[in-house]
Amino acid sequence: MADTTDTTRTGGQAASADASSRNAVSADEARDVAEGARETEWERPSFVRDLFLGKFDISRIHPHPEGSAAEAERAGPFLDALRAFLRDYDADEVDRTGHIRETDVQHLRDIGAFGIKIPKDYGGLGLSIRSYVEALALISAKCGSLSALVSASQSIGVPQPLSLVGTDEQKRRFFPRIAKGAITAFALTEPDVGSDPAKMITTATPTEDGSAWILNGEKLWCTNGTRAELMVVMARTPDLIVNGKSRRQITAFVVEVDSSGVEVLQHCRFMGLKALENGWMKFTNVRVPADNLLWGEGKGLKLALMTLNTGRLTIPASVAGSAKAMLRWVRDWASERVQWGQPVGYHDAVAQKIARMAANTLALDSVAMQTTGLYESGADIRLEAAIGKLWNTETHWHMVDDALQIRGGRGYETADSLRERGEPPIPIERVMRDARINLIFEGSSEIMRLFIAREAVDKHFALAFPIVSPKSTMGERISAAFKAAPFYLTWYPGTWLPSLATFGEFGRLARHLRFVARTAKRLGRSLFHAMVRFGPGLEKRQMVLFRAVDIGAELYAMGATCTRAHMLATKHGQSGAIELADAFCLESRARIAELFRTLYGPNDTRMHRLAVDVLEGKHAWLERGIVDDGVAAVARAGNAKPRGEIVAPG
Repeated sequence: MADTTDTTRTGGQAASADASSRNAVSADEARDVAEGARETEWERPSFVRDLFLGKFDISRIHPHPEGSAAEAERAGPFLDALRAFLRDYDADEVDRTGHIRETDVQHLRDIGAFGIKIPKDYGGLGLSIRSYVEALALISAKCGSLSALVSASQSIGVPQPLSLVGTDEQKRRFFPRIAKGAITAFALTEPDVGSDPAKMITTATPTEDGSAWILNGEKLWCTNGTRAELMVVMARTPDLIVNGKSRRQITAFVVEVDSSGVEVLQHCRFMGLKALENGWMKFTNVRVPADNLLWGEGKGLKLALMTLNTGRLTIPASVAGSAKAMLRWVRDWASERVQWGQPVGYHDAVAQKIARMAANTLALDSVAMQTTGLYESGADIRLEAAIGKLWNTETHWHMVDDALQIRGGRGYETADSLRERGEPPIPIERVMRDARINLIFEGSSEIMRLFIAREAVDKHFALAFPIVSPKSTMGERISAAFKAAPFYLTWYPGTWLPSLATFGEFGRLARHLRFVARTAKRLGRSLFHAMVRFGPGLEKRQMVLFRAVDIGAELYAMGATCTRAHMLATKHGQSGAIELADAFCLESRARIAELFRTLYGPNDTRMHRLAVDVLEGKHAWLERGIVDDGVAAVARAGNAKPRGEIVAPG
């Protein structure tokens, strides 16, 4: 049957539209753009998706993945060279000067650090994703700024989208350059566009002969932008008319940074990552060859999400590497520093923190390696990668806080200051500044929870949403109910049945895996209950969804930690891993119990209304008694916009 969908192009009108009108986006339009970029099919298995549906399939995560001996042998020379480089690398100087020396960058080029995953046929090292994340963990334990330079160039820069959707010709043109050390960047965010890409105003307009695109606009916080040779730029291309409705098109291009019209307006500076090569970029009539378009028109946002799915694999491993360094620093300090007659680590208040740090370090490593292993096995890891990024960065942040507290004044003091008086220059203060951004970039914690929640309820939305939607007609509701009945008549009773698995081979950890199995069932039906209770209003009950997401994240972390501990104990003689995993699971179970207890948030609506009052200035009197330096007034004037309707949850 022929496709009769109307896809008329509105090229001239869309290209010449005023930027402000382009930026006027309704909530429905923003939702349509986001939904259009989602990967809607689940063609490959997903452990976490099943977890949110109440199914704990341990065969997906057990045995815990280990790298092959052959890969370890191939990666060995590079990792050894990287370790040797990092021993002499001065991270404190980089933090102090805000600059990574070109000689250091060239050294990394010489050992292949910018082409770790690029196939050997194109001049790269051709190593696995596991070897890549191991390298990033090493770098991150030493210097966050250097980690960002190397990671952004390969995880979200040109190589990743090129490997996903690039043509053979594009790979031949760009891969060899990147393998030799051409730094790359990724440009999506704009001054007025963060996590709402529907508001994007950077445009790419085709030339009359179709040989090129003319790029105009600005991009903000472009990591590596100030040092890159190549970058992936997302831009709006002419809209399409689909079934009589205008559909926004976001398209990805590879842009040569030395092209005429590319300008760095500002090298952005931050509280941490002092040497981050992050820029505010401007594109003025930049001519981009048509051959530099990636994948196809209108596929840019979907490509960005796909790139971030795999790009997020490095962050969990990076913070795990940092956690290992902090644990060593804290262990050395707390066992040597004597107060009140014994080392401070033996005092219970400090001992509790150390125990939690050790258990969480194992968990961070487990989540990172489990997610990497799932990716290598061919699983769909969009949820696992998002949880790895969310859970690992938040857990790591609490660990940094504990490490600084244990070191006390020396934790707050800079490494340079410590060095000046002959003390070990432990850089926990720098690590704290560098670590904070992890909860924001490549998807803030809030956006990660929204993304995970959307995917977690996808099955219910597809089946049950038409039944409870007020927009559905009675006929549509009846039809949807008939379609949903076969699934729910078997699935829902199954969430109440006890799991028959005993997990006996896990010994002391078996009880925790049984807990995961039965709690997954409880989580699955709790999400369904929330869907029935709130209907379409569930979308606005973000805190309910967030707590459910956090439960799922804890369950994933428990499963990964138990299987890794079992592997370490049985294959590598690390019996202590069982004790660490047991301690972690006990703490995790307590967190899960609290999340279930407060799942529906009895105070959520009241707190939301209070926030609306604050936003509308009803409690501005609280701000009296401070000096008005004019900064707030300027910000208020600059952000003044017509107030839209504010809708409280539920």
